Amino acid sequence: MTAELRLIQGEAGAPAAARPALVLVPPTTRVRLGERKMLRIKRSKDFVEILAWSTVVAVVAMFLIDGAVAQITDVASGLGAFSRLTALVATDLLLIHMLLVARVPWIDRLYGHDRATEAHKKLGKPILYLVIAHFLASTIGYAITDGKNVIDEFMFLLTSVQDMLTAIVSLVLMVVVVVSSIKIARKKLSYEAWYVIHLISYAAVLLAIPHQFSTGSDIAGKPVQSAFWIVLYIFVAGNIVWYRILAPIAKSFSHDLRVDAVVRESSDTVSVYIKGKRLEKLHGKAGQFYMLRVLTKSQWWRPHPFSISAAPNSRYVRFSIGNRGDDTAKIQHLQPGTRVILEGPYGVFTEDRRSREKVVLIAAGIGVPPIRALAESMAARPGDITVIYRTRNEEDAALLDELKVIARQRGFALHVLAGNRAHPQSWMPASLADIPDHARITQMMPWVSESDVYICGPAAWTRVVKKSLQRAGTPDEQIHAEEFAW
Repeated sequence: MTAELRLIQGEAGAPAAARPALVLVPPTTRVRLGERKMLRIKRSKDFVEILAWSTVVAVVAMFLIDGAVAQITDVASGLGAFSRLTALVATDLLLIHMLLVARVPWIDRLYGHDRATEAHKKLGKPILYLVIAHFLASTIGYAITDGKNVIDEFMFLLTSVQDMLTAIVSLVLMVVVVVSSIKIARKKLSYEAWYVIHLISYAAVLLAIPHQFSTGSDIAGKPVQSAFWIVLYIFVAGNIVWYRILAPIAKSFSHDLRVDAVVRESSDTVSVYIKGKRLEKLHGKAGQFYMLRVLTKSQWWRPHPFSISAAPNSRYVRFSIGNRGDDTAKIQHLQPGTRVILEGPYGVFTEDRRSREKVVLIAAGIGVPPIRALAESMAARPGDITVIYRTRNEEDAALLDELKVIARQRGFALHVLAGNRAHPQSWMPASLADIPDHARITQMMPWVSESDVYICGPAAWTRVVKKSLQRAGTPDEQIHAEEFAW
């Protein structure tokens, strides 16, 4: 049964100590709970996935209806048919692949940024394999037909066939992008380097388009097929151009978004306050993040993902940012008045995914911003929410004072777990290593298996927390964790 949790809206709390002008917003007054809520989300996901796979089925169906199989009479024609089919399927999957990271609101609301990015990564290698198979099959097939060796045939195609040079360049760029996405390569790349490389993926797609329409026998001169592909290209391109470029620029300049203040939170963390007009119209939710693009000479060309660290309000948008190298060090020294562009909000790490009355909020280090925002805004009675803040040093923990104020005013339990971990398989401090993590968390929260649990912290640490929750009996669908996947 779906239930509603209702609260009587009270007055906003007083500003936290040493934080002038910081006023807590009233919490949400109602939230829909229950399994039916999650079932509706699953059905919406099913519809989107069926729609996506139906385009692949349509591509294969048009290929077969066109008589491609009947035209196979020898090895060369068989390779030609295989080349055509792999090209068609690869192109369709490539468009889906790009749409997944176009930050389209209707995709993000269903899957969240990290799940969409994960699906995007999984499609990368199959697409590359299909494109390489298309290239090899077509080159070998033409070589057999023309009675040449493969190298000579390749050079002939490269120099004599319309738009073939751009197609080869497209293939090379795709290889570069996919190789840079391999886990080993990504570990050696900074976010900025990875971002530049992945801008190449757009160039790869654009360079591949001409030869599909000029030399592709499954599209060129065929009205139905041409219309199908044109619609797909326009749909994907429209989403990318609007949601990645035009909408963020229009929104940010309309709201006149600028840095208002930069406030030190800890030895390595600052809060950046963004001011602007009609900020409530940004429609952000606690737990979500924005891609922050700072319009300075050195930073304007690349955005970075940051969660909001205070519940959305009409006074400011706040990000609490740790110094993690790269651009984050520069952001800590921004000057008031610096113009910024916000892309988003993104993510499903919100109360919309809540299905239980009891909630546990678990943060580690700089993962505290979305947890702090959720604690401020969530609908709850006293005792319904427990906050766990895992930190190495309680004296230098960002936003801890604010969490203490929220916990005191809202009647939440707050556990600050300070100190180094006992071992990599534990997320608890060494001082609490006398019993297993799952036993400790059950001891702290006997109802954890009946709760929604929100986790934000380093990826490896988050995985350890998830395992302990699962051992404590918390179902996977009640565990919410969203990373800034890239």
